[in-house]
Amino acid sequence: MRKRTKRKVYPLFNPIEHAIAGALITDNEILNKFRLLELTSIESFRTGTATRVDWENLARMMNVCEVSAEMGIGAEALPSCQCLQEALIEAQERFKKIGRYGLSGVGLKAAKDVFEYIDLQRTSIARSEFEKVIEKTYNRMKSKPNFVELV
Repeated sequence: MRKRTKRKVYPLFNPIEHAIAGALITDNEILNKFRLLELTSIESFRTGTATRVDWENLARMMNVCEVSAEMGIGAEALPSCQCLQEALIEAQERFKKIGRYGLSGVGLKAAKDVFEYIDLQRTSIARSEFEKVIEKTYNRMKSKPNFVELV
């Protein structure tokens, strides 16, 4: 008589719950953390107390917004992203000269516009699509020199 294998199948996750979670819009609790982080960074630039972390937060926000706009999710955000990108480059140059980060009035307006656009983008697409946007942004930041570098 042949030996028979008794395989044990361990369910690692529920595929139905996983598919439903990917199809849902991102949870408000997670979105609130993003909003707080981004608004705090914008406020730091407004008051003149911005740090490198605040600059990096705005650069990440702008890069994600730009990639999602290029993918067709809120394409009207591209001019504001371009304006914020120029303002962030100026802020970096200003920091090298005088040691403080700062944005002009046009840069602050662009930052607030980009914040509104990315908030709408995040709440209007499924979480799985938003994760694809973040992954594409990360890959572009590693490969393209025209993105605002976080160095």
